[in-house]
Amino acid sequence: MQKILLVEDDKAISEMVHTYLTNEGFTIVPVFTGQEAVTQFKEEPFDLVLLDIMLPELNGMDFLLALRKKSYIPVIIMSAKDSESDKALGLGFGADDYLTKPFSMIELLARVKAAIRRSTLYTNVDDPDSSTRLSIHEIEMDLETFIVKKGDHELTLTSKEWKILKLFFEHPKRVMTKEQIYHSVWDDHYYGVDHVINVHISRLREKIEDDPTKPMYIKTVWGIGYKLGEFK
Repeated sequence: MQKILLVEDDKAISEMVHTYLTNEGFTIVPVFTGQEAVTQFKEEPFDLVLLDIMLPELNGMDFLLALRKKSYIPVIIMSAKDSESDKALGLGFGADDYLTKPFSMIELLARVKAAIRRSTLYTNVDDPDSSTRLSIHEIEMDLETFIVKKGDHELTLTSKEWKILKLFFEHPKRVMTKEQIYHSVWDDHYYGVDHVINVHISRLREKIEDDPTKPMYIKTVWGIGYKLGEFK
Protein backbone atom coordinates (compact mmCIF):
# COMPACT_ATOMS: atom_id res chain seq x y z
CA MET A 1 0.00 0.00 0.00
CA GLN A 2 1.50 3.31 -1.10
CA LYS A 3 1.96 6.02 1.50
CA ILE A 4 1.40 9.72 0.79
CA LEU A 5 2.46 12.70 2.90
CA LEU A 6 -0.31 15.29 2.66
CA VAL A 7 0.91 18.79 3.55
CA GLU A 8 -2.13 21.08 3.60
CA ASP A 9 -3.08 23.66 6.24
CA ASP A 10 -6.71 23.98 5.10
CA LYS A 11 -8.32 21.26 7.21
CA ALA A 12 -11.42 21.00 5.02
CA ILE A 13 -9.30 20.31 1.93
CA SER A 14 -7.02 17.99 3.90
CA GLU A 15 -9.95 15.93 5.16
CA MET A 16 -11.51 15.74 1.70
CA VAL A 17 -8.27 14.57 0.07
CA HIS A 18 -7.52 12.24 2.99
CA THR A 19 -10.92 10.53 2.78
CA TYR A 20 -10.96 10.19 -1.00
CA LEU A 21 -7.43 8.78 -1.40
CA THR A 22 -7.85 6.47 1.60
CA ASN A 23 -10.94 5.01 -0.08
CA GLU A 24 -8.80 4.49 -3.19
CA GLY A 25 -6.37 2.33 -1.23
CA PHE A 26 -3.63 4.80 -0.27
CA THR A 27 -2.26 5.40 3.21
CA ILE A 28 -2.43 9.14 3.90
CA VAL A 29 -0.43 10.92 6.60
CA PRO A 30 -1.74 14.50 6.97
CA VAL A 31 0.30 17.37 8.42
CA PHE A 32 -0.65 21.04 8.55
CA THR A 33 2.60 23.00 8.65
CA GLY A 34 5.86 22.96 6.76
CA GLN A 35 7.82 22.15 9.88
CA GLU A 36 5.56 19.19 10.64
CA ALA A 37 6.23 17.97 7.10
CA VAL A 38 10.00 18.11 7.69
CA THR A 39 9.68 16.15 10.93
CA GLN A 40 7.32 13.55 9.47
CA PHE A 41 9.49 12.97 6.41
CA LYS A 42 12.47 12.22 8.66
CA GLU A 43 10.48 9.66 10.64
CA GLU A 44 9.09 7.42 7.89
CA PRO A 45 9.36 6.73 4.15
CA PHE A 46 6.74 7.96 1.66
CA ASP A 47 5.93 7.25 -1.98
CA LEU A 48 4.66 10.76 -2.81
CA VAL A 49 4.14 14.22 -1.31
CA LEU A 50 1.05 16.38 -1.90
CA LEU A 51 2.19 19.89 -1.05
CA ASP A 52 0.43 23.20 -0.54
CA ILE A 53 2.60 26.29 -1.02
CA MET A 54 1.15 28.72 1.52
CA LEU A 55 1.96 27.02 4.82
CA PRO A 56 2.62 28.28 8.34
CA GLU A 57 6.06 27.99 9.97
CA LEU A 58 7.83 26.92 6.77
CA ASN A 59 6.35 27.60 3.33
CA GLY A 60 5.95 24.91 0.73
CA MET A 61 8.72 26.16 -1.56
CA ASP A 62 11.27 26.13 1.26
CA PHE A 63 10.20 22.62 2.22
CA LEU A 64 10.52 21.52 -1.41
CA LEU A 65 14.01 22.98 -1.73
CA ALA A 66 15.12 21.20 1.44
CA LEU A 67 13.50 17.96 0.32
CA ARG A 68 15.23 17.98 -3.07
CA LYS A 69 18.64 18.06 -1.42
CA LYS A 70 18.07 14.54 -0.13
CA SER A 71 15.24 12.87 -2.05
CA TYR A 72 13.81 12.35 -5.55
CA ILE A 73 10.37 11.40 -4.21
CA PRO A 74 7.58 12.66 -6.52
CA VAL A 75 5.95 15.90 -5.34
CA ILE A 76 2.65 17.33 -6.56
CA ILE A 77 1.98 20.95 -5.63
CA MET A 78 -1.63 21.86 -4.81
CA SER A 79 -2.07 25.62 -4.91
CA ALA A 80 -4.61 28.36 -5.50
CA LYS A 81 -1.90 30.30 -7.34
CA ASP A 82 -2.59 29.66 -10.99
CA SER A 83 -0.30 32.00 -12.93
CA GLU A 84 2.20 30.58 -15.41
CA SER A 85 5.06 32.09 -13.40
CA ASP A 86 3.89 30.38 -10.20
CA LYS A 87 3.66 27.05 -12.00
CA ALA A 88 7.07 27.49 -13.62
CA LEU A 89 8.57 28.42 -10.24
CA GLY A 90 7.13 25.36 -8.54
CA LEU A 91 8.30 23.02 -11.30
CA GLY A 92 11.66 24.75 -11.40
CA PHE A 93 12.10 24.19 -7.67
CA GLY A 94 11.69 20.46 -8.23
CA ALA A 95 7.97 19.63 -8.17
CA ASP A 96 6.88 16.87 -10.56
CA ASP A 97 3.39 18.24 -11.13
CA TYR A 98 1.26 21.28 -10.30
CA LEU A 99 -2.46 21.11 -9.56
CA THR A 100 -4.46 24.33 -9.30
CA LYS A 101 -7.18 24.69 -6.66
CA PRO A 102 -10.04 24.04 -6.86
CA PHE A 103 -9.51 20.63 -8.42
CA SER A 104 -11.61 17.50 -8.78
CA MET A 105 -10.77 14.38 -6.78
CA ILE A 106 -10.81 12.37 -10.02
CA GLU A 107 -8.09 14.57 -11.50
CA LEU A 108 -6.07 14.44 -8.28
CA LEU A 109 -6.25 10.64 -8.25
CA ALA A 110 -5.11 10.47 -11.89
CA ARG A 111 -2.15 12.78 -11.19
CA VAL A 112 -1.17 10.80 -8.08
CA LYS A 113 -1.26 7.46 -9.90
CA ALA A 114 0.71 8.87 -12.85
CA ALA A 115 3.40 10.36 -10.59
CA ILE A 116 3.84 7.14 -8.63
CA ARG A 117 3.88 5.09 -11.84
CA ARG A 118 6.59 7.30 -13.33
CA SER A 119 8.60 7.14 -10.12
CA THR A 120 8.35 3.35 -9.99
CA LEU A 121 9.55 3.00 -13.58
CA TYR A 122 12.26 5.57 -12.97
CA THR A 123 13.72 3.86 -9.92
CA ASN A 124 13.59 0.36 -11.37
CA VAL A 125 17.24 -0.04 -12.21
CA ASP A 126 17.65 -3.69 -11.15
CA ASP A 127 18.12 -5.05 -14.66
CA PRO A 128 21.41 -6.98 -14.43
CA ASP A 129 22.01 -6.53 -18.15
CA SER A 130 21.97 -2.74 -17.99
CA SER A 131 24.91 -0.53 -17.11
CA THR A 132 24.69 1.27 -13.78
CA ARG A 133 26.75 4.24 -14.93
CA LEU A 134 26.46 6.77 -17.72
CA SER A 135 29.18 9.28 -18.44
CA ILE A 136 29.91 12.05 -20.92
CA HIS A 137 33.14 14.06 -20.69
CA GLU A 138 33.39 15.25 -17.04
CA ILE A 139 29.90 14.20 -15.93
CA GLU A 140 29.02 10.76 -14.58
CA MET A 141 25.58 9.48 -13.54
CA ASP A 142 25.24 6.52 -11.18
CA LEU A 143 21.89 4.83 -11.85
CA GLU A 144 21.94 2.91 -8.57
CA THR A 145 22.77 5.70 -6.13
CA PHE A 146 21.33 8.54 -8.30
CA ILE A 147 24.54 10.48 -7.67
CA VAL A 148 25.67 12.84 -10.43
CA LYS A 149 29.24 14.10 -10.41
CA LYS A 150 31.12 16.60 -12.52
CA GLY A 151 34.73 15.73 -11.91
CA ASP A 152 35.00 15.33 -8.14
CA HIS A 153 32.07 17.66 -7.45
CA GLU A 154 28.66 16.11 -6.66
CA LEU A 155 25.72 17.88 -8.31
CA THR A 156 22.29 18.28 -6.69
CA LEU A 157 19.63 17.70 -9.33
CA THR A 158 15.86 17.54 -9.05
CA SER A 159 14.13 14.38 -10.26
CA LYS A 160 13.10 16.07 -13.51
CA GLU A 161 16.60 17.42 -14.12
CA TRP A 162 18.00 13.93 -13.52
CA LYS A 163 15.54 12.40 -15.99
CA ILE A 164 16.29 15.00 -18.65
CA LEU A 165 20.04 14.51 -18.30
CA LYS A 166 19.65 10.72 -18.33
CA LEU A 167 17.53 10.98 -21.49
CA PHE A 168 20.29 12.85 -23.32
CA PHE A 169 23.02 10.56 -21.99
CA GLU A 170 21.13 7.51 -23.22
CA HIS A 171 20.68 9.06 -26.69
CA PRO A 172 23.92 10.98 -27.22
CA LYS A 173 23.52 11.58 -30.96
CA ARG A 174 19.79 12.22 -31.08
CA VAL A 175 18.13 15.62 -31.42
CA MET A 176 15.20 15.74 -28.98
CA THR A 177 12.15 17.86 -29.69
CA LYS A 178 10.40 19.48 -26.73
CA GLU A 179 7.48 17.14 -27.34
CA GLN A 180 9.76 14.10 -27.10
CA ILE A 181 11.39 15.40 -23.94
CA TYR A 182 8.05 16.11 -22.28
CA HIS A 183 6.60 12.74 -23.27
CA SER A 184 9.68 10.85 -22.05
CA VAL A 185 10.23 12.73 -18.80
CA TRP A 186 6.68 13.64 -17.77
CA ASP A 187 5.05 10.57 -19.37
CA ASP A 188 2.16 12.76 -20.48
CA HIS A 189 0.74 14.37 -23.59
CA TYR A 190 2.45 17.53 -24.78
CA TYR A 191 0.22 20.61 -24.85
CA GLY A 192 2.77 23.17 -26.02
CA VAL A 193 4.12 23.71 -22.50
CA ASP A 194 7.41 25.13 -23.75
CA HIS A 195 7.91 27.22 -20.61
CA VAL A 196 8.02 24.11 -18.42
CA ILE A 197 10.79 22.51 -20.47
CA ASN A 198 12.66 25.80 -20.87
CA VAL A 199 12.73 26.31 -17.08
CA HIS A 200 14.06 22.80 -16.43
CA ILE A 201 16.68 22.98 -19.18
CA SER A 202 17.83 26.40 -17.93
CA ARG A 203 18.16 25.21 -14.33
CA LEU A 204 19.94 22.04 -15.42
CA ARG A 205 22.42 24.08 -17.44
CA GLU A 206 23.14 26.26 -14.41
CA LYS A 207 24.23 23.13 -12.56
CA ILE A 208 26.19 21.22 -15.21
CA GLU A 209 27.67 23.84 -17.53
CA ASP A 210 30.88 25.81 -16.97
CA ASP A 211 29.12 28.77 -18.59
CA PRO A 212 25.31 28.35 -18.87
CA THR A 213 25.19 31.13 -21.47
CA LYS A 214 27.48 29.04 -23.70
CA PRO A 215 26.29 25.48 -23.02
CA MET A 216 28.49 22.58 -24.04
CA TYR A 217 26.54 19.63 -22.65
CA ILE A 218 22.97 20.46 -23.69
CA LYS A 219 22.98 22.32 -26.98
CA THR A 220 20.00 24.16 -28.48
CA VAL A 221 19.02 23.09 -31.98
CA TRP A 222 17.06 26.15 -33.07
CA GLY A 223 13.57 25.44 -34.30
CA ILE A 224 13.75 21.78 -33.29
CA GLY A 225 14.83 21.16 -29.70
CA TYR A 226 18.00 20.08 -27.91
CA LYS A 227 20.84 17.63 -28.24
CA LEU A 228 23.83 16.46 -26.24
CA GLY A 229 27.08 18.21 -27.07
CA GLU A 230 29.93 16.31 -28.67
CA PHE A 231 33.27 15.92 -26.90
CA LYS A 232 36.51 14.60 -28.29
